[in-house]
This record gives sequence, C-alpha cells and structure tokens, in this order.
Amino acid sequence: MKDLLKQLKPYLYEIPVGAVPGMRVPARLYITERLLEEVSSDRSIEQLVNTSMLPGVVEHVLAMPDMHEGYGFPIGGVAATELPHGIISPGGVGYDINCGVRMLASDLTFSNVRPRLEDLAGQMQRAIPSGTGRGGRIKLSESDMDDVLREGAAWCVRKGMGTEADLDHLEERGTYPGADPNLVSPHAKKRGRDQLGTLGSGNHFLEVQRVESIYDEAAAKAFGLFDGQVVISIHCGSRGLGHQICTDYVRLMLAKLPDYGFTLPDRELACAPADSDEGKRYLTAMAAAANFAWANRQVIEHHVRIEWELLFGKDHPLKTVYDVCHNIAKKETHVIHGETKQLLVHRKGATRAFGPGHPDVSADYRDVGQPVLIPGTMGTASYVLRGTDEAMKRTFGTVCHGAGRRMSRHAAKKIVSGPELRTQLEDQGIVVKCFSDTGLVEEAPLAYKDIESVVDVVEQAGLSKKVARLRPVAVVKGE
Repeated sequence: MKDLLKQLKPYLYEIPVGAVPGMRVPARLYITERLLEEVSSDRSIEQLVNTSMLPGVVEHVLAMPDMHEGYGFPIGGVAATELPHGIISPGGVGYDINCGVRMLASDLTFSNVRPRLEDLAGQMQRAIPSGTGRGGRIKLSESDMDDVLREGAAWCVRKGMGTEADLDHLEERGTYPGADPNLVSPHAKKRGRDQLGTLGSGNHFLEVQRVESIYDEAAAKAFGLFDGQVVISIHCGSRGLGHQICTDYVRLMLAKLPDYGFTLPDRELACAPADSDEGKRYLTAMAAAANFAWANRQVIEHHVRIEWELLFGKDHPLKTVYDVCHNIAKKETHVIHGETKQLLVHRKGATRAFGPGHPDVSADYRDVGQPVLIPGTMGTASYVLRGTDEAMKRTFGTVCHGAGRRMSRHAAKKIVSGPELRTQLEDQGIVVKCFSDTGLVEEAPLAYKDIESVVDVVEQAGLSKKVARLRPVAVVKGE
C-alpha cells in the first residue's frame, strides 16, 4: 500500500480514489517519512483504505501520526459518515469505548511534592485497583448501574464524588445523551458491576507529572497550568462493560450484513446504517458505555483527591483541567465542500480538537480552543495542546491520541526485562508502582513511537498548537 501514497504537502499523504477498487473517498495520512516506515510492516494503511469503502463515508478518511493496526479501523483512524443513512461501525469506535484521559492540576510545584512523592504514588496504587478483571470498592446494584449508564459522571457528582465544576471541564460534561441501559446486555453489566473506579491494565495508567515547558502562555493560563507545576493524569476507559458491548454488537451486525446488502473488504468493519434498528441500538449502548467510562474516571479522580489531601491538605485542592475521549462516535455538524452537514464522526485512537469559539468547547476555554491531552510513554513526556480552526476544516476537528505503538507487547518483552526497565525508569527519577514486571515491560517506552515526532506532525500541520510539555515523575500501572 505504501507505494500508492502521494505526498500532498509536508506531513500529509494521500491514496486517491481509484488507487484501490471500491474506494469511495481518498485515504489521507498525517505522518512523516520516518513514522511511515514504522507502520509499513503492519496492516494499518490497508485498514485505512478499507474504511474508505464504507457506505456513507464523506470527504476523506484519515489516519493520525500515531497510527497502528487495530480491529477493523486502524488505531488513529478517523472517518465521518453522513446522517441519517451513513453507517456506524463498532470497529471504528473500538472495544474500550470512551477510553480517554483526564488531567487534574494542583497549585503546588514539584519541589513542594517531591518529598512525599513515593508516599503519593503508593497511596494511589492502594486506593485505585488496577489490573485485568480487577474490581473496586463500589459494587453497583442493578438500579445504580442503570443510573450510571444513563448519567455518567453526573451520577458520581450526585453521590458526592465530585462537583459541578468538574463537569464543566469534561467533554460532553461527562454525559453522552441518549444512552439506554436496556440495550446493554446483562453480561456486559455483570462485567462492569464492580469495575467503577478501577484502572485496568495495558496502557492505562495514573501518572504524576510536572510541567516542564510552557509554549503558549495565554492558553496555559486559561487551562490553569504554570511552569514547574504538578499535575496528575488518568488514562482508562469503560473496562469489561465497554468491551462486551462492542463484542455483542459486532456479532449482531455481522449477522445482519446480508440484509443491508453491504459488501465489505473486511468482516472486522461490520456495520449498520445509523438509522437502522441495529444502528440505533448500538449508538445508545455505546453512549451508555461512554457514560460508564466518564463515571469510572470521575470515581478515580475522587479517590486520587482523597489521597492527595491526606498528604498535602485541603488548602491545596486538585482541579479538573479537562477530560477527552479517544474511542467514540459522535454526531457533529461540519462543513463539507461549503455545505453544512450532519455527520457521525468515528474517532478510534484519535482525540477531538475543536478550535476557538466552538460552542462545544467548555466556556472557560472557548477563547483559546479545546484542551487536547496527548499522553506519551511513562519514560518520556506527555503534551497539552489546544485545538485550532485548521483542524475543523481538515480533520473534522481531530488529532492524535498518544505516541502509538510501534511494536507488540510480545515483541517488547523480548527486548527488555521487567527489572531492567524498572531500574531504567527509577534512574530517571521516576517512581514506579506496578505489581507485575510483565505488565510493566509490555508498556516499555521502546514499544512506542517517539512522542516528540508525533506531536510535531499535528502542530506543524496546523491541527493543534502546543501549550505545555509534561514530564512523568511517578507512574502507577496495572499488571
């Protein structure tokens, strides 16, 4: 597939319609030549071309510079279909529905926190259960589960785990409208019953970070960030509940494909018209999973605050900066060839990045644009950026979601051992809390693309602007 690419401008490549039979729109990649070499060994470019063949897709499909092979869509993939008849594809959302990142900001500097950093990391590890299948302190009743699925983070605030000010700084205020718990299977609910307030495994993390550099003083001030400040980032999603919802609806749509008359290049792209019974049912179940994920991050934030205040006192509260989704499909209005259209935008391993003045941006940030949170690896850096008008014109208001894997977890374990990696990180002054060396090494920095290169692509292409660079100082991960 690489030989079909044509460079349109710096950082932007395209496979045009007609290069592969069945393409409905061009397939575009925001990437550098070096990053392109890293994805040439997997199926991500082929998967992107496949998404361009979906019914109802408009303008172009996109891949961000952190792209790599996924299920159906590549991770880092973006596709918009026109409503009401354009399709919805669970593979274009992903199994971890509303996996995302939330950032909390303190009013303390690293010099204030450093003496208690080991204690802070240890207390957070004990307070927030992590690992595959691990449950937490909250065991939801059937009625509470339904309320969480309908209300999302607002349920937590109603139960005393957060404030209205938190909701003001969450994408969609932490509640995806139209969720219907009745369209979530009993098995999915069972899997999520005890997982609210838990971190999970894989690349999910709790990270204490210090603000290392400020690039945009006005935006940093609006976001409440300053040089040397300590912030905490939470990266997790909808856990087993979201995974099961995706599994349930992929099976349903695969069985119904003959009824729609769809011929797909890959069964992993199983889909349904958004206005079909199956499409509507998935969208309402997906909304419920998204709400569970926002509630999950809200409960984690609540317990992080408790541990923080035990060490540093209530006079130094943690404030919510923002919370962004990575795996979601959203109904949005965009201008296509001069005409305003209602679209269903699939973002899989991609982050919304709306520009200044957009009504969906939190009022506190509307003058500068939406905060964009881009986590790197536990041994490198993460970034805060802001959305731009250019992203609205060219990428449906979307950028990358992280560094992106460049090798599998299995491959990473062959290159470095857990104890070796732990020592490397500690030698950098990073406190590491992970019960399993295997879980740690699977997420080794060497398994990921260079975060600096990935972020530079979206900035140089004009899709977002750097606000701050963050350096990890303590990492909590699940095994």
